[in-house]
Amino acid sequence: MKVSVIGMGAVGTELVGYLVKMSEVAEIVAVDKAREKAEAEIWDFAHTTAFIYAKNPHMVAGDYPDTRDSDIVVITAGAQLQQGQDRDSLVEINSRVIRDIIGQVEAYSPAATVLIVTNPVDVITQVALRHSSYPRTRLISAGTIVDTARLMRILSDHMGVDPKNLCGYVLGDHCATGFIPWSICNVCGLDVDTFCRLNGLPPVDRAAVRQRVLDIGFEIFKRKGNTNHAIAGSVFRIIRAIAANEQSVLPVGVLLEGEYGVDDVVMSVPCVIGAEGVQKILNYQFTRQEQNEFLASEAHLRSLLALTGI
Repeated sequence: MKVSVIGMGAVGTELVGYLVKMSEVAEIVAVDKAREKAEAEIWDFAHTTAFIYAKNPHMVAGDYPDTRDSDIVVITAGAQLQQGQDRDSLVEINSRVIRDIIGQVEAYSPAATVLIVTNPVDVITQVALRHSSYPRTRLISAGTIVDTARLMRILSDHMGVDPKNLCGYVLGDHCATGFIPWSICNVCGLDVDTFCRLNGLPPVDRAAVRQRVLDIGFEIFKRKGNTNHAIAGSVFRIIRAIAANEQSVLPVGVLLEGEYGVDDVVMSVPCVIGAEGVQKILNYQFTRQEQNEFLASEAHLRSLLALTGI
């Protein structure tokens, strides 16, 4: 498997660190406008392969021609958040950046599955879809997968169980209107309230948990200048599902075509992820409140799309 990473900032670089150890990956290509830094990162990773368990992948810091025939392309490139900004403030500049990048990616790897990480991620994915001929199943937004990872960790701390024993999602969009459909959230098969009641735990403050999920990324950014570990790990989780054809259910951003009553907007919903990317969009029955929250996300995304000129 050949994986190319476009953008070797904090997230792209950390992702390469995961890929080096992934046995299915035979070739890794890093592309960044700061070519010398990308080369240095690749050299540094290459120097780990003598002692870590890895299949000695071929690693290149190059340009778009070097990405030719990639199986997976991850795009993290674009303007990054500055102190005091939110993700939505990047929409105009990054919608311009993605148009050139997606054209180059498609020219060399038209059969690839493309994962977009550049913020605001769902809107940027839709711009990329409009400026390429990739199908919606193979041009995917990382969406709310990192928000979901944060939710699982926060709930696991409250429950005192491994986060992998919880099932739940943040859906909608990766910004202030993302929401938690508590009706489909459970702990080892029990709904959250019942699990807490039967196991002597205080009830979950749902509003506080949602706010914590939405705020924690900005708090991390404020303290260390980026958020790289969780998002790189989350994107790697998608790559693993594709590489192994896992049929795993993950909350990623996909262009909706009538699902959940929404048409022509990229939104995060539970999807079956396998070798062909999004292999199925799952349907859930939301409560009336949850459906209203989903539609609030849709309205917010449409307002951002209006700023892109597509």
